[in-house]
Amino acid sequence: MEKSSNKQLSAEQHAELLNILKTRFEKNTIRHKNLDWSTIQEKLENNPEKLWSLNEMEQTGGEPDVVGFDEQSGEYIFIDCSTESPAGRRSLCYDKEGLESRKEFKPENNAVDKANEMGIEIVSEEDYLNLQQLGKFDSKTSSWIKTPSEIRKLGGALFADYRYGKVFFYHNGAQSYYAARGFRGLLRV
Repeated sequence: MEKSSNKQLSAEQHAELLNILKTRFEKNTIRHKNLDWSTIQEKLENNPEKLWSLNEMEQTGGEPDVVGFDEQSGEYIFIDCSTESPAGRRSLCYDKEGLESRKEFKPENNAVDKANEMGIEIVSEEDYLNLQQLGKFDSKTSSWIKTPSEIRKLGGALFADYRYGKVFFYHNGAQSYYAARGFRGLLRV
C-alpha cells in the first residue's frame, strides 16, 4: 500500500487495509474475545480519518489490531501488535525538546511528533502492560511509552521492553535514541 498525502485513503487502499485488519482480527481472537468484526468494520467505514491513521500504523510496521472496547466511550482500541517495536518508527528521540537538545547526530524525527502526525497516541504504561498480557512483545527491541510531565520536566523519558520473562520499565534522557527503540501507538475508533 502506498501512502496518501491528504489523510484519505483511495478506494483500493481502503479495501486492502480493511482486508488486512479483518484477517489479523480473525487470526488473533485471543486479543479481542467477544468482539464482532462487522461492528468494528462499520465503525471504521464511518471514520475515514481513523482508517488513514491505521494505514500509517500498518505502513510503519505496527500491525495494528483490536485489543479492547471501552464501554464508557463506545470506542474500539487498536494497538500496534508487531512482535518487535515497529521498524518504521525506530531511532527517534522521545519528543521535540529532546531532539532539539541534541548537538549532533540528530535523528530525523521524534516519537511524540511522529505519533501526532499519524493521528495516534503513544501507549501508556498501563496500555503496555495490557498488551503484554496478549503475547510477548519487544523481546529484542524496546518502545518509548507516554511519559508523565514531572519526569519529562527533569529531562527524562520512559521506555519498556520484555526480557527474562518479565516486563521492564526504564528511563533515559529524552534526547537519546537507539536503532532498536521505537514506539507503539494506540488508536481509539
